[in-house]
Amino acid sequence: MAEKKERGKRRDKNRDENENSGLIERTVKIKRCAAVVKGGRRFSFAAMVVVGDGNGKVGCGYGKANEVPPSVEKANKQASRSMIQIPLIDETIPHRVNGRFGAAKVILIPAGPGTGVIAGSAVRAVCEAAGIKNILTKSFGTNNPVTLVKATIEALSQLRTKEDVENLRGVTLS
Repeated sequence: MAEKKERGKRRDKNRDENENSGLIERTVKIKRCAAVVKGGRRFSFAAMVVVGDGNGKVGCGYGKANEVPPSVEKANKQASRSMIQIPLIDETIPHRVNGRFGAAKVILIPAGPGTGVIAGSAVRAVCEAAGIKNILTKSFGTNNPVTLVKATIEALSQLRTKEDVENLRGVTLS
């Protein structure tokens, strides 16, 4: 009887918790492309997926295939391979940072406890997958989710902790 309840239960399509690896997977965008051929239109699909462990590791992947599930699977595999570690301090980022990819510009600002994730859907997917609970964001330029995700990942890769900066400079900061 418990099986019937599980079967009837709907899952959130954007957030898929992977049971075997404990990773958070978010499908940000699925694009459909049509190639006009002699017999009509031939469709192909591209998927942008964000994967994170909810504890400071996040990555994004972009996969293309003739059907939706294989494209999501390819993107998921690429995202898992391209994960980066980011520093978190009290469920937020250590300092303000800017990211840019193509025409997309993103500003990430640390926020106090209880603020939540103030972001659009593409930037929110990256922040939540990384485990950031309190952050303010603003995006400029294009609103293309694929470039926004890449700009956010680029911004997060610039983050440094106070200890990292001290080691790089060889000084002690107060």
